[in-house]
Amino acid sequence: MAATNINRVVITGNLTRDPELRATPSGTSVCKLRIACNTRRRDPSTGNWIDKPNYFDVTVWGAQGENCAQYLQKGRPVAIDGRLEWREWVDQNGNKRQAIDIIADSVQFLGSRDPAESGGRFESEGGIPADTSDFEEAPAGVGAGDDDIPF
Repeated sequence: MAATNINRVVITGNLTRDPELRATPSGTSVCKLRIACNTRRRDPSTGNWIDKPNYFDVTVWGAQGENCAQYLQKGRPVAIDGRLEWREWVDQNGNKRQAIDIIADSVQFLGSRDPAESGGRFESEGGIPADTSDFEEAPAGVGAGDDDIPF
């Protein structure tokens, strides 16, 4: 049996700059995003936890890219689901260059359009706070009996 390759990326972070919308010569829209996603690490000298930012370039194609350019701006939190793509080119000085980009299959807008409005909470597009009840601990005794299972 042949091995299956999986190329999947799921990431959340904040835009570090406004989206850049362009079009290919054939007219297909392409939007470029840059996202910062923090990794927490312990500082060996102080023992305190610190955030180390990681930066990712994201490409969004078609109508979804147009929506990103219209509704997103620097600082806005987003969730990206996509794949990694490696590319290489020769720059103007003749140097060989390479980069890894995230090609977005879907972009979910998180938080409020106005960062001051959300107070740091994640909200849905309509300004309604996200439902976090799924993360609450179940009360004792719920689901304890197997007699209720219908199979």
